[in-house]
Amino acid sequence: MNDRIDAPKKNYARIPVEQELPQLIEVQLESFERLKTEGLANLLNEVSPPIVSYGGDLRLHFPSNTPPLAKEFDLKFWFEEPKNTIEECLERDLTYACPLYVSVLLEGADQTEAVRQDLFLGDFPPEMTQKGTFVINGTERVVVSQLIRSPGVYFEADQDRATGRMMSTAKLIPDRGAWMEFETRKNDFIILKFNRKRTVPITVFLRALAALDDGIADSPLKTGSDEEIMALFADVDNNPEHPYIENSFAQEPEYVTGKDIAKEALLEFYRRLRPGEPPIVENAENYLREQLFDPRHYDLELVGRYKLNQKLDLYDIIPGTHRMITKHDIVRIIRHMIQVNNGAIPKDDIDHLGNRRVKTVGELIQNKLRVGLRRMERVIKERMSIRDAGTSVLPASLVNIRPLVASLREFFGSSQLSQFMEETNPLSELRHKRTISALGPGGLRRERAGFDVRDVHFSHYGRICPIETPEGPNIGLIGRLAAFARVNEFGFIETPYRKVAQNMRGDDPNLEGHLLRQNIVDPPETGEIVYETETRVDKKMAKKIKELGIEVVDVRPYITDQVVFLSADAEDKYVIAQANAPLNEYGEFCTVTLAAMPTSSRFTTMKISTLLMSPPLIRLWVFRPR
Repeated sequence: MNDRIDAPKKNYARIPVEQELPQLIEVQLESFERLKTEGLANLLNEVSPPIVSYGGDLRLHFPSNTPPLAKEFDLKFWFEEPKNTIEECLERDLTYACPLYVSVLLEGADQTEAVRQDLFLGDFPPEMTQKGTFVINGTERVVVSQLIRSPGVYFEADQDRATGRMMSTAKLIPDRGAWMEFETRKNDFIILKFNRKRTVPITVFLRALAALDDGIADSPLKTGSDEEIMALFADVDNNPEHPYIENSFAQEPEYVTGKDIAKEALLEFYRRLRPGEPPIVENAENYLREQLFDPRHYDLELVGRYKLNQKLDLYDIIPGTHRMITKHDIVRIIRHMIQVNNGAIPKDDIDHLGNRRVKTVGELIQNKLRVGLRRMERVIKERMSIRDAGTSVLPASLVNIRPLVASLREFFGSSQLSQFMEETNPLSELRHKRTISALGPGGLRRERAGFDVRDVHFSHYGRICPIETPEGPNIGLIGRLAAFARVNEFGFIETPYRKVAQNMRGDDPNLEGHLLRQNIVDPPETGEIVYETETRVDKKMAKKIKELGIEVVDVRPYITDQVVFLSADAEDKYVIAQANAPLNEYGEFCTVTLAAMPTSSRFTTMKISTLLMSPPLIRLWVFRPR
């Protein structure tokens, strides 16, 4: 008999959960689909504006959003159907991949006419199967997501043993480019360590920034004078015993009077960073512009700008799409450091999941593709320079796809994050696809990872399983996503919450059964109380309230069916209590006060605004903002 018998589902949970389990390999599937649509388009957009020969007489255009030629000649990229099925690849030890084609345009002074040509860029990326795996040389592989520190700024503080004061440090970490580390010294001045190399007083760097344009209209640094810099920090650097900006001025060399102080500081910055180079203003400007304001060398990514705007309160000043560093960012970072030094604000919790993000499979492959494209770009420029002068060439003779294919082959063949899929049983296979690792390129090393980074953090609950991690040297560095966790567009892990309402509309048909938290008066002029507070609304009362035209009625806080997903940094704005707090038949809290985290204090239920669900590994309820 092949008839299937649908047995009744059994639920052993003490707390009922109405939310359905999500697609458990959604992280893998959505990330790879995003790579094929947005990620690859962004990569090709990075190499256009066009690749120009060293002499400037030839230009090769790839599909791009900016140049008019890309639209005029309909430059685009597309995938064709895989040559072999998944079953054939597994049986014949082949790679399951889609051929990628791109249309390019070659034009310039040496070309009699613009040449448009369709090029084959290789069988890549290896196509993902519906199970979220890759078939490489006949074996199924899984690319594990990586949990790393997010681009942005992080403030730490160490206590000085001699004085007992907090000495703050800040790290400005881009997705790609030079790191900037700001440190407070014992003599109450602030220095900058640029790209992990040499140090300069922070005021030298601030003056040097005044000599360049950061692309933002309203710049806080225009001249770089003492008065301008002092005015930027006057309201926070107000401790007469520890004047950080004045002491930083004292660390600067003497500048030549009568000259532009911003240009002089730029030269001083260049001397310290490049001591062997001749100090010329033009060279110094090009160096700093290339290091900080060139999108090919410095990129915060959208997530880095999001974190900076969030941390430094720059939403109204810097647009969320601006991926370069700005003068506003540097000024706000120094202000924040001074406030940490003065004890006005606390330091950051580095292990908080709001400061760590997940690099999913699509982003990991995109980074390797970027490396391959950069190598291919260098080969194209070399071939442009060695061709015969005055002769026309075709794009196919300039483009070599080997660097691109080799970078992908290297990633899938030897990367620490590309692994043979566990095939013990379907559950181990699913667990492998939902694994997140803190190891790998750009991540931690198991030899250097301390106890703090391995330990369970309160922000893990509902996001990362606090139990399932391997024993041995990898403990705490490899984990698994919780059942209902998901990864948002910026790579931060979110967990579901249920809204808790404190009032209802007067004409809401669901008002019946709720407990009033206000007196109902009729008419409002006389103030005659019709229904007193703490009265349970019945059908007659609900009809009367609707007739009175009361727009909003305050009721005892109750759980709604509305589900919202919050990341760890967004969750910090709320007071959180346990999911097993007792409820009555109307979804209202039975007790007046409840324990809440992270302080474990008790809060009244009247402050409740939202509530976290309680499926497996989701144990929290969220209250109103602090």
